[in-house]
Amino acid sequence: MFLTGQSLDQGAAISSPIIRSLSSGVNQSGVRDHNERLLLTLLQRNGPTPGSDLARLANLSPQTVSIILREMEAEGLLSRGMPIKGKVGKPSIPMRLAENGVLSFGYKIGRRSAVLLLSDFCGNVRHQLQLGYKYPLPAPIFQFLQNGIAEIIARCSPVERERICGIGIASPFELWKWNELVDAPAKEFAAWKDVDFFAEIARFSELPVSLVNDATAGCQAEHIYGRGKEFRDYAYFFIGAFIGGGVVLNHSVYQGHQGNAGALGSMRSFGPHGESQQLIDTASIHLLETRLAEHGMDPQQLYAEPQDWSHIGRFVDPWLGQTAQELAKASLSVCAVIDFEAILIDGAFPDPIKQALVERTRRYLVNQDMRGLIAPRIEAGTIGANARALGAAASPFFDRYFMNGNLRLSA
Repeated sequence: MFLTGQSLDQGAAISSPIIRSLSSGVNQSGVRDHNERLLLTLLQRNGPTPGSDLARLANLSPQTVSIILREMEAEGLLSRGMPIKGKVGKPSIPMRLAENGVLSFGYKIGRRSAVLLLSDFCGNVRHQLQLGYKYPLPAPIFQFLQNGIAEIIARCSPVERERICGIGIASPFELWKWNELVDAPAKEFAAWKDVDFFAEIARFSELPVSLVNDATAGCQAEHIYGRGKEFRDYAYFFIGAFIGGGVVLNHSVYQGHQGNAGALGSMRSFGPHGESQQLIDTASIHLLETRLAEHGMDPQQLYAEPQDWSHIGRFVDPWLGQTAQELAKASLSVCAVIDFEAILIDGAFPDPIKQALVERTRRYLVNQDMRGLIAPRIEAGTIGANARALGAAASPFFDRYFMNGNLRLSA
């Protein structure tokens, strides 16, 4: 769910010319019109598709679709696939998104690390940088973004630089309220309350900026690049230092009135003594961090690349059991509100851990009280730890090129 309509003034001053958006290329093409966005969205969701099929799906005339496709191909947004033979008449030529058509920055501000990446139109990561810390503070967070953008742009070709269309930021909402959970000084952390992301980034970049909740960004990445295409309605859990989530309804990531729909980490539960808790207190990686710290081990090893938790199995196994039980209960709770067909689970952990968590959640779900409910499918997400940054990078694409609405997405 993206906060559309919030972008930087293209005339804003910047401190470094290397980050200045260039005077030609996709940055000057403007927001696409409805039919162009519709066709780009259909191609993004369905993959390479002939013009005749696009015309049928979009309910447009073949001539109109042909004209639009030619224009976007000339602009470099689309490329031609291999001809499809075996049917009556001339072989049809599917059109597809051009990987180099548009590029976008995605910046994830997490409780333990920040990730900056450059993604192409098809969700491929071109460049990536990471900063680890005990807790995030505004000054180093924006300095890393400024330096990182300059470093990545320096690695790009002149053509790639002209194709960069924006910066997507994935950040927890009301970050200043999390100081106790990340063990940060309250006075320093309170500085987040007055931060204007758009004004801060305008100091060093003219690129348009989009802001999205971090867990919702992960949901967006799964929806457009992962298994989300398989389901019409589902709830999404992303387990990082703290658990969060997202909601997809009728093939669309649902934003909600305040842009905070799918705040699944705030779901209420009750502890063993009847005390009120939230899901973030019972199903987050920070619980595993605490256990490692209690035994004199560095919690940052949980996020080191390449990720490998096999040597800490005696700590991971009980964490998996508790997290799976909480996810099973939470899955039924969200299905009591909306009849989701699936629950997708992803997170900032190694793939074997994710698969084990999904399997255990399935087993615990069977033993829950399901009176009046239909059990959803429990499935693993496919994007992994990069989901939030990749989903952030997709935000400028949706602001300018795609649609996040109720569409007929396939034949």
